[in-house]
Amino acid sequence: MKRPLVLCALLVLLTACTTASDDQPEGGGDTDRWRPRPGTAWQWQLSGRLDTSVDVPVYDIDGFDHPAGTVDELHDDGRKVICYLSTGAWEDFRPDADDFPKSVLGRGNGWEGERWLDIRRTDVLEPLMADRLDMCEEKGFDAVEPDNMDGYKNRTGFDLTAADQLRYNRLIARLAHERGMAVGLKNDLDQIPQLVGDFDFAVNEQCAQYEECKDMKPFIKADKAVFHVEYELTTSDFCPEARRLRLSSMLKKYELGVWRRAC
Repeated sequence: MKRPLVLCALLVLLTACTTASDDQPEGGGDTDRWRPRPGTAWQWQLSGRLDTSVDVPVYDIDGFDHPAGTVDELHDDGRKVICYLSTGAWEDFRPDADDFPKSVLGRGNGWEGERWLDIRRTDVLEPLMADRLDMCEEKGFDAVEPDNMDGYKNRTGFDLTAADQLRYNRLIARLAHERGMAVGLKNDLDQIPQLVGDFDFAVNEQCAQYEECKDMKPFIKADKAVFHVEYELTTSDFCPEARRLRLSSMLKKYELGVWRRAC
């Protein structure tokens, strides 16, 4: 039986609207991507023998140092796992260190063996970072924590601008999303209003010590977690405000080993 022309037109219109909505989820990218909510507890361990017994739903661990089996083990225990990578600085101890030409290496960033990268050189850095994110994806990580994402605010040896940083940070976010992984904005407080829509969560160090935690509100308002650590305060100094702001806060030591004291 033939459908009336008006009904057909209406069905086509409704189908088109539904498709457009499905193709444009909030923030773009894969609708199956993990999106941690405010207040989600976490463990951040980047040194020492990994302790997988901490009873939290999220682990943030070094992407190079841990094999797929570690990620699988954490998944078997019901955890989501974040892949820590440095995307804004070069590290001489990484297996791909020799792949970075000297022309993109700047001043030291304060950590031994590390130098800022010239993030304007996306022709060089995009394929290198894509390879690193491929590694995270292949190991089964759920998300990425790209570090050193605020070079334009530091003495890098390059004349970096805020626009350069926005462009590079969005590039890293896009590369992660293309691989089905969530991605966090590390520090870079001044650009949160422009970048909150591009990132799925935030990672912050010492916002309480420097009285900057209010700058994290755009992520909380967007129902996105803020994974936060302090190093030099006591929990009584920062936990009351952290709970009020719904931050995922804990006290850690600078070496980011097993020890933690959560709010």
